[in-house]
Amino acid sequence: MPVRPGANIDLDQIEEVLGEEDEQNLADPALETRRRAMAEFDRKQLARSIAVPTNDAQVKETLRSHGHPICLFGEDAGDRRDRLRYVLSKLAIERRNAGNEQRGEAMDEGVEASSSEEEQDEEFYTEGSTALLQARQNIARQSLERARQRIEKQRSDFRVEAATVRRLREELVSKLDTYTIVGSQVGDSRPLSRITFSPDCRQVLVGSWSGAIKLWDVPGCTMSRLYRGHTDRVGGLSFHPRAGRDANTVDFASGGSDNEVFLWSVDKDTPIGNLKGHQSRVVHVEFHPSGEYLGSASYDGSWRLWDIATEQELLLQEGHSREVFALRFQCDGSLVATAGLDGIGRVWDLRSGRSVMELEGHAKEIYGLDWSPNGFQLATGSADNTVRIFDVRKLASVQQIPAHKSIVTDVRFFHSSWAEGGAPRSSQDMDVSGDDEDEAGTHQSRLCNGQYLASASNDGLINIWTAGDWRLQKSLVGHVGKVLSVDIASDGNCIASAGFDKTFKLWAPDDISI
Repeated sequence: MPVRPGANIDLDQIEEVLGEEDEQNLADPALETRRRAMAEFDRKQLARSIAVPTNDAQVKETLRSHGHPICLFGEDAGDRRDRLRYVLSKLAIERRNAGNEQRGEAMDEGVEASSSEEEQDEEFYTEGSTALLQARQNIARQSLERARQRIEKQRSDFRVEAATVRRLREELVSKLDTYTIVGSQVGDSRPLSRITFSPDCRQVLVGSWSGAIKLWDVPGCTMSRLYRGHTDRVGGLSFHPRAGRDANTVDFASGGSDNEVFLWSVDKDTPIGNLKGHQSRVVHVEFHPSGEYLGSASYDGSWRLWDIATEQELLLQEGHSREVFALRFQCDGSLVATAGLDGIGRVWDLRSGRSVMELEGHAKEIYGLDWSPNGFQLATGSADNTVRIFDVRKLASVQQIPAHKSIVTDVRFFHSSWAEGGAPRSSQDMDVSGDDEDEAGTHQSRLCNGQYLASASNDGLINIWTAGDWRLQKSLVGHVGKVLSVDIASDGNCIASAGFDKTFKLWAPDDISI
């Protein structure tokens, strides 16, 4: 009688048959060739994520440290850099395989977690220092006062007549539509990775893949100073909130692929401080709104909080499964948002250390984020070509914008300089009729605070979006290739961008003289 498939089969015989087939497969040359091809594909994929020095002398030194010749016959600097990338990727594969073997041995010895621990996904805490406790208390006190001032301003804005707000909104849209290029300059011999306006909007700071940082005048695009300190590409730049106002404060900070975070004075060509701790490239830095602390994001999978006065690390925070690429503080200073190559963003409460929200929804890596001045919305830009708007009040994404045709590299809200001042006493104090041109311009800048967003992309465009309806108002065309960074002047009169074409560009309305 025929046997039904799968019925009355001896399991011992199956194991023996499968064992013989496995032995035959292992001996199959075609299978071995395929395994080698897959291993090489895995190595190349890993190699693309490894940061390799761009300085040839540093490349040679790294090759020598790993026991490889510093130069081969007919090899130029580019070939040597590719060889170093190959060497580092092979070492990374070996370390990963060694780790897998150790884990396998541990499992064979019976070292495994209990079932109750596996089922639980609990937060864990490590004891912080006294300095961190004091910083959290200080941040809590300061953020409460800034939040009070922000809410007072928002209440004052709410009392403005709807017709006035509508008119100012229409004027803003008309202004954005007239943006055009007003300046362009070759910034370095290598691509430009970061650009940021000074607090007074009279200068821009530009970082390059060569490690150089340059200060340029606006709108003349003339270089006023060159800063040397980084030996590899600059990833992050941030001006101190009170840069230029107080001679006793640090003026700006930078982070680079040499794992260094430097503190600078605009009057000195070399760093005046060095924050050591990151184990891999630093891709973003930003000052806390108080100016007393600095945040940094790194490829070592962590972000860190530093005390500027003591140059000490206050907090090393993990929580991302891959490299951290972006970091921004909320305007009150109580929250910080981070995002990275795992495609997930997180909002952290600096007062308690808790992760209070996950920014989920992107299909690929997140390369840029920024908080809205309203304090409860933030935007993220991703390799899935979209920009998402999140609302921390709803703990959810409230808008997805199909922003570009390629990777979104940076996003930036308009942060008006008026936000640093005091709120008017009452709605009657706010004359937005336009009788006084300077006063009306100030009020328009105040009421337009956070009302538009700029996004940069590898498709070569800077797109400007109005907040609320999230409509595209203007595409700025001028860069040849990828745009890597964008910033908006706090006076609302200029946008700056930096790109892979080694140039930075200034954009402004055609009727405004900057």
